[in-house]
Amino acid sequence: MNEQSGYDIEDLQVGMTGTFAKTITEADILIFAGVSGDVNAVHLNEEYAASTPFKGRIAHGMLSASLISAVLANRLPGPGTVYLEQSLKFLNPVRPGDTVNATVQVLEINEARCRVLLQTICSVNGAAVIEGTAQVKVGSSVRRAAKAAA
Repeated sequence: MNEQSGYDIEDLQVGMTGTFAKTITEADILIFAGVSGDVNAVHLNEEYAASTPFKGRIAHGMLSASLISAVLANRLPGPGTVYLEQSLKFLNPVRPGDTVNATVQVLEINEARCRVLLQTICSVNGAAVIEGTAQVKVGSSVRRAAKAAA
């Protein structure tokens, strides 16, 4: 583990998982709309949203997807991780009051480049709402030790 209690490349194994869960609140949606500038009525106006195929308001897709970042930064690989790439497929809507469970799983480890490929899934009540992959860069205890010895 690194000095911030995040995983180094040498600590990781294919199949390791990390999770983070959050209930999406009205405040989350309003704050995200303000921060992102995405004020689409499907997120903010119940009357309009009821007339859409969603039949009611939905949370921003990127709000739910941002929970993946929370897992990567705080759980796996954890502090010190640098987010490099993310693919996302939005499968189902998230509604105000839903609890989103973000899970990442290590798929591939490239020790030479200190890069890790992870499967990323967000789900609500066991049903996937977002699927994708992420690539991150992590530190190396071997490289830190070699640098310190030099």
